[in-house]
Amino acid sequence: MSGPVGARKRLFGTDGVRGTAGEYPLDPVTVARLGEALVRILPTAGRGVRVIIGRDTRESGPAIEAALVRGIEAAGARADRGGVLTTPAVACVTRSLGYDAGIVVSASHNPFRDNGIKIFSRRGFKLPDSLEGDIEALVLGDRPMPAGAADAAAAAGPAPASPEALRTCYLDWLKASLPRATSFAGFSVVLDCAHGAASDLAPRLFRDLGAEVTVVNDRPDGRNINEGCGALHPDRLAEEVVRRGARLGLAFDGDADRCLPVDASGRILDGDYVLFLAARDLRLSGRLRGGAVVGTVMTNLWLERALAGEGVAMHRAPVGDKYVLEEMLRGGFVLGGEQSGHIIFLERSTTGDGLLTGLMLMEILGRGPLDLAAWASTILPCPQVLVNVAVREKPPLETHPEIGPAISAEEQRLQGKGRVLVRYSGTESKARIMIEGEPRDAIEAAASRLKKVIESALGRT
Repeated sequence: MSGPVGARKRLFGTDGVRGTAGEYPLDPVTVARLGEALVRILPTAGRGVRVIIGRDTRESGPAIEAALVRGIEAAGARADRGGVLTTPAVACVTRSLGYDAGIVVSASHNPFRDNGIKIFSRRGFKLPDSLEGDIEALVLGDRPMPAGAADAAAAAGPAPASPEALRTCYLDWLKASLPRATSFAGFSVVLDCAHGAASDLAPRLFRDLGAEVTVVNDRPDGRNINEGCGALHPDRLAEEVVRRGARLGLAFDGDADRCLPVDASGRILDGDYVLFLAARDLRLSGRLRGGAVVGTVMTNLWLERALAGEGVAMHRAPVGDKYVLEEMLRGGFVLGGEQSGHIIFLERSTTGDGLLTGLMLMEILGRGPLDLAAWASTILPCPQVLVNVAVREKPPLETHPEIGPAISAEEQRLQGKGRVLVRYSGTESKARIMIEGEPRDAIEAAASRLKKVIESALGRT
């Protein structure tokens, strides 16, 4: 019913540290301590430590970047500024260019007033909860910050690459993920860049590969990121796809780690559709290691049933692409993702990558007879009702004296013919209710009852 089991983190959520820019924990002092604490916990003693920092297009990004640099340099390490880069681009250049860690300053799909900090290891993976806990302990003073420099001069290591060189490195890596000589000539696609970090990268990538590209929402001004556009608001993209008679639309979010497709009819497809097509393609080519896909507790039942029809198992992880990845690594699986459009192709990448997802989908469509719109029209997702409730605190849900019994009562009403999931957002002060089943009016009533219980017990006053 809830998220990952373990000690409740105080700074880090499901996708890094997030909050209102300039306010705790994104105030300059705390951010600088976080940068210093990161260097202190890195297992890289004995040589110069280098950290790469990228950011999205929010107006608060440079100030947070500067505070991180102060903390990193206070620990004796070197901080290289990569400028505007997508989250997966930072993961890529971190591992490709030998950095000890990578940091992204972004709040992903949130409004411009919010910002956040995501951290990648030298292998390009998001940090596990245990290391995030170690950083928290240093930042919050639970353990003293170790004294002294990191061991070597901050200027050690190769000269920093320019932001343009970093972008080129990432684009070249993306192109190399496709079969040799792949061309999208004649393939018309509309890209919604959400006024975010993909605004420069996505058009360059798809045009370089020969596609007929139309771009919308690619003029960031520091405040318009995700505003009525991108993966959270793909309706306008859908209208543009239909208006232009394009074959496909791709909507990214602010840091471009997710991608939602729009088919030629204007139908908006979530990550479940992408997972099915990718899983079937990998199975047919003999590359679906373990014969399974990892979804989340939010993944619709239609996908689980459709995969079973293809002889593919589905495992469910807690919400959050880092937890999807952890389950993939545990099981030795190569494909996983979320409805939100975070898709992980582990053969190629270490994190969700919206541009890579778009490439993989276009490559599948480009070499086969599949009519995406005709196929998507045959899918009948199981009804899901999603409700958010603003909360003032986040006590455990299962053991709460009012909320726990209310959840159990709704599960009993479904009689095994549906699912109830109540969890806290990892990035906002909200409880999220998801009820899946039939008929729709019954699950809507169940969600309404649970909302009232949670509002009464935990709602903001």
